[in-house]
Amino acid sequence: MNIQLIGTKSCSDTRKAERYFKERRIPFHFRDLNEKGLAKGELDNISRKISIEDLIDKEGKQYKKRNMQYMRIDIEEELLNDPLLLRTPIIRNGGEVTIGYQPEIWKKWIEEKS
Repeated sequence: MNIQLIGTKSCSDTRKAERYFKERRIPFHFRDLNEKGLAKGELDNISRKISIEDLIDKEGKQYKKRNMQYMRIDIEEELLNDPLLLRTPIIRNGGEVTIGYQPEIWKKWIEEKS
């Protein structure tokens, strides 16, 4: 397994995901979106599995702070320029991707690995 956890330290679901993998002693690489966003290629790979519409956090603070609910936007461009608009956590395991806290899917990944 090659787990990449993408989120922010302030996101409760990201912290829960981190705890999930730590408790099961599954190594993961954490990327803090406050420090480094996604590259275009990474976003393209993720959006092959999860619709770009589902990646933007329309309930999040950043979306509301920027009053984006009143704008017509290019979602991909906005996500690349402002990674704090992403729904988190994004968990990548090779070609597989989940968004949000989804332990039932991660459990399947772990079982397949065993």
